[in-house]
Amino acid sequence: MTWSEMQPLLSQACWDTLYMVGWSTLIAVAGGLPLGILLVLTDRGGLLQNVAAGRVLGQVVNVARSMPFIILMVALMNFTRWITGTTIGREAAIVPLAVGAIPFFARLVETAVREVDGGLVEAVQAMGGNTWTIVRKVLVPESLPSLISSATTTVVALIGYSAMAGTVGAGGLGDIAIRYGYQRFETELMWITVAILAVAISALQFAGDYAARSLHRRGGHSGPAPRLRLLKTRRTAPTEQTAP
Repeated sequence: MTWSEMQPLLSQACWDTLYMVGWSTLIAVAGGLPLGILLVLTDRGGLLQNVAAGRVLGQVVNVARSMPFIILMVALMNFTRWITGTTIGREAAIVPLAVGAIPFFARLVETAVREVDGGLVEAVQAMGGNTWTIVRKVLVPESLPSLISSATTTVVALIGYSAMAGTVGAGGLGDIAIRYGYQRFETELMWITVAILAVAISALQFAGDYAARSLHRRGGHSGPAPRLRLLKTRRTAPTEQTAP
């Protein structure tokens, strides 16, 4: 196969992969972020402590995470057909990609939020802040560098999932690698596909790491966090003794 024949195939495959991963990432972040925060809030000692609900929610997330993606695609075929009207193509692949990524990202969010200094939460509570205020002004801004790293990890995983989705007619680079590289023995096209995936993942990982480091150097927050740190320092600083 000549380069002029490969180029349109690769261009369309790259666009299909970008389309699937992009929409799946948006849905995964929209669903996984509140789910991960809820896992922290309902846990023992959380602001919305409910041990029974937290355990049930955690088990649901664990079961969803433990299911291999190929099996998940097959299990969700009827649901995918109900949502998109088909089980083939890039739109159909978005459904299992997003469903598989939501619990994955939720656990990463949970880990990131648990790293937030509890003193900042106590400071906002002392100022009369409610749960929503604490989530919006403390938990999310303070864990933002870790959340960006988590989102980057999720996107990289979704690229791998999208390649597997190509084996069942979802399109994208995985489909090109299987149909042409494996079934038609187009070795050159196979290695070009591998190179594109490697470059894309490396660039994405670099961008995510750079963004996370930049936020971390600035303190990893936006908004009232500096004021909260100052308040925390004042509350924990030893009281100076006045001379008689």
